[in-house]
Amino acid sequence: MRSRASPLLGEGNNQSRTGAILRFKAFAGQAPAWKQGALPVVDACQSRLGTGDGAQTSRSTEMVHQNPEITDLKVLITGGGGFLGSHLCQWLLGLGCEVHATSRIERERDGRGPIWWRADMADLSMARSVVAAVKPDIVYHLAGSVGASPDLELVVPTYQSLLTSTLNVLLAGTEACSGRIILSGSFTEPQPSLVHPTPHSPYAAAKWAASGYGRMFNILFQAPVVILQPFMVYGPRQAPAKLIPTVIKSLLGDTAPKVTSGKRRADWVYVDDVIDGFVLAATTKGIEGATIDLGSGRLVSIREIVERIVAIVGSAPSPIFGAVPDRPAENEVIADTEFARARLGWTAKTSLDEGLRRTVHWYRDGAIAAVIAQALSQLLLLNNWDELSALL
Repeated sequence: MRSRASPLLGEGNNQSRTGAILRFKAFAGQAPAWKQGALPVVDACQSRLGTGDGAQTSRSTEMVHQNPEITDLKVLITGGGGFLGSHLCQWLLGLGCEVHATSRIERERDGRGPIWWRADMADLSMARSVVAAVKPDIVYHLAGSVGASPDLELVVPTYQSLLTSTLNVLLAGTEACSGRIILSGSFTEPQPSLVHPTPHSPYAAAKWAASGYGRMFNILFQAPVVILQPFMVYGPRQAPAKLIPTVIKSLLGDTAPKVTSGKRRADWVYVDDVIDGFVLAATTKGIEGATIDLGSGRLVSIREIVERIVAIVGSAPSPIFGAVPDRPAENEVIADTEFARARLGWTAKTSLDEGLRRTVHWYRDGAIAAVIAQALSQLLLLNNWDELSALL
């Protein structure tokens, strides 16, 4: 046990103690309810260890369709630790589902989260084993790499993680006569209306081929496959290297974000709305074989996105546009919102400003929580139990 005179802080360092206490007091009143920055997990590693009471949520469940038909169903989510997968796990647990999730890495045990299976779905034997053991009513296939750059070195990894894993899930699910299989496609896939549809990245090519296999399984083998195509999804827990997290963290750190020219336009959609679509797709009748876009139906430039974030953050350095090269020309694609409304009964409900505001607040709250944790750590190092007890 460290002595009261900690060598890290110096003997009798009242200034450090006072600073820690003041920082805690300054931020404790602003601290949010502890949210799931990363989902609580249960390590199952191909054996069930139990479920628990469900996950806590950071927003009201009324914002997602309650969908009573999905309650008590057994759901398998591949890639449950990813951006979309973690949100989907959280919400299906909240709706009363028995949620199983796969991950290629070992997850720490926690009784409030999904039942974890350590498995690489690019391995057919693993995919078959998990599906046969779980016997899911619904399969969501979200596993796979997300690198969308037009780089040669991404050809093999995207082929294996996206196309091979999708084929394995389709095979395993069809062989086991599991329920509906919901694939996560991509808006980067070439549009069928093009005269010469050509993917612009290895990621787009792999997703395009994977969707083709999904449609083939539906037509030839009557597999109940549904393909959802989320557009430019953003929100809490997105990969740090993506545009919006990068810009927000730079601005909150008082650093000017370096971005492209900002001319490129995309159809941006908040993660909560996308999860709403995934929940609806589990039980909506008559959509097998369909490919359904999940987007806002509006194109907004990167420059406008960055400028809106700057306005939400407030006092911050100006972004440096043009500091990062633009990607090679990509087709601007807008979601077919009418088809989603007609077939799925879904529309994006979160405005762009509201979605960006929630995202900024999530990162800002995380920064506050980090300061509180640091202050508590210093108090513990000082063995200042009286002050710590009074504050807690």
